[in-house]
Amino acid sequence: MYPTQKQLENYAEIAVKVGANVQPNQTVVVMAPITSAPLVRLIASKAYEVGAKNVHVEYNDEELSRIKFKQAPEEAFSQYPMFRAKGWEDFVEEGAAFISIYSPNPDLLNDVDPARVATASKTASTAMKNYRGALMNHTNAWTLVSYPTNEWASKVFPDATQEEAVQKLWERIIDATRIGLDNPVQAWNDHNAKLLEMVNVLNDKRYKQLQYEAPGTKLTVDLPEGHIWLGGSKANSKGIYFNPNMPTEEVFTMPHKDGVNGVVSSTKPLNYNGQVIDGFTLTFKEGKVVEFSAEKGYDALSNLLNTDDGARHLGEIALVPHDSPISNSNVVFFNTLYDENASCHLALGQAYPVNLKGGTKMSPEELLSNGANRSLTHEDFMIGSEHMNIDGVTQDGKLEPIFRNGNWAI
Repeated sequence: MYPTQKQLENYAEIAVKVGANVQPNQTVVVMAPITSAPLVRLIASKAYEVGAKNVHVEYNDEELSRIKFKQAPEEAFSQYPMFRAKGWEDFVEEGAAFISIYSPNPDLLNDVDPARVATASKTASTAMKNYRGALMNHTNAWTLVSYPTNEWASKVFPDATQEEAVQKLWERIIDATRIGLDNPVQAWNDHNAKLLEMVNVLNDKRYKQLQYEAPGTKLTVDLPEGHIWLGGSKANSKGIYFNPNMPTEEVFTMPHKDGVNGVVSSTKPLNYNGQVIDGFTLTFKEGKVVEFSAEKGYDALSNLLNTDDGARHLGEIALVPHDSPISNSNVVFFNTLYDENASCHLALGQAYPVNLKGGTKMSPEELLSNGANRSLTHEDFMIGSEHMNIDGVTQDGKLEPIFRNGNWAI
């Protein structure tokens, strides 16, 4: 069964009230695929109900993107409409809340030259650097949700008919986002409280290093002095709490950009800009990827790692128990919003300044000197499984179990 009208209204409500936590007289910016219009309209209605001043909607069409990648001249991918970048910066300055609906087709650009995709991605990231920086600094409230599309659903459930695949995907989304419950807003408040308990435990521990071990993975990750664990809801610059990801099961912090050593192997495919990267391994030395391999999507992975100098360093480490709702669905979503919340993961690229004490007030140079990575990209990839063991090294050098067989051991 497709979502009932009530469930769709619940989805819009949690996006507005919990995700972006829209405030009276606030502008709301919604970015969404055109196929998600039914949800977008409900989001606009719910936003106005809580007092939003204006709801600005920008639709996107993946097929138009594909047409451009296949037919446009090379120079088109090194240009970006700067009026759009300036407009987004203006929204940031205005204090807008941002709601994004993320529903990519994992195979959209499989037959497109990865170099074209890489050039376009770097061009867009450079142009939108200030906007993305504001969101990573939690200057503004923002949230990310997903909406089933035919292409995405068929990738996740290839043996089902298209209608059955969309229905199955909706069922997973309804469960993961709690919109099938009588009071999903309260359910989200309760869930955030549970994540905060683990955040507090890890912040009290003050580990100086994490040690990962699993098949294909043997990695040590130094944590910078003053690192901060976060999870669930966070406060923006005005003290308004919001949920960046819906669903979310992670607690996360930043590694020291130069303190990662060893080998790590992926456990789920990564949908990177419409191209799938799978079965890949990264070798780190003093924080930097010095070797890599991939069973699928090698060129796409190479282009990701070569985005800039910071793309070969880590900006985030996140812990997610294997025994958790999305993981227990036993579904690979080919959508990072879902797959990263089913698995421990790492992120190549930019670190979140909010993960460092005083980080939001530091200059880029100060962040670097304190171990925070800088990059135009921030790309999560999944490394967790039922075989993952993680230990924490205390300030006095003792080893303590954090994960055993993929689940919390603290």
